[in-house]
Amino acid sequence: MNLPWYGKIFLPILALFLYAATVVADDTYDIIVIKSRQELDVVRGDQIIKQYRIAYGKGGNGPKRVQGDSKTPVGVYRIINFRNNSNFHYFMQLDYPNLLDAWYGYKNNIITAMEFKEIANAYKSRQAPPQDTRLGGNIGIHGLGEATTERLKIHEVFNWTNGCIALTNDQINDLKQYVSIGTKVVIRE
Repeated sequence: MNLPWYGKIFLPILALFLYAATVVADDTYDIIVIKSRQELDVVRGDQIIKQYRIAYGKGGNGPKRVQGDSKTPVGVYRIINFRNNSNFHYFMQLDYPNLLDAWYGYKNNIITAMEFKEIANAYKSRQAPPQDTRLGGNIGIHGLGEATTERLKIHEVFNWTNGCIALTNDQINDLKQYVSIGTKVVIRE
């Protein structure tokens, strides 16, 4: 296979990332999001422990590629932060953009080599990646905020977020018991 110079450097990193993303500890919970079913599952191994109905990005199907596309990313992520004082009741931040998102962005001239390196270094040290690149940021799982009748109706009928995964406030409060820093979140179409 004849790869360009950057492919020879980054392909082994991507392979390691994919391998690491598949390793699962038996005593932890993972989150599986299936956008087409509007479903968030809490799983341990092969067993579904809890299921929630979600809303996701109003940008439609497909992976998130650039800031402002209002799409929910597709891939393997980790919970890296919690915010109690969120406008959306409670916020569980994902490590978006991950290494694969960054690779796509670099390969397609959306981000620079320096931005790719910053994202890779954040991934390596399990820190928050830069949130201000053209790939976007501040993607996570959150509640509704003020749970008015109108908001609850919108949540039931529409995918309304700017790329995040939304639950009701009661659901996000319940989900907290299964999630910690480092919890794996797999988002599928």
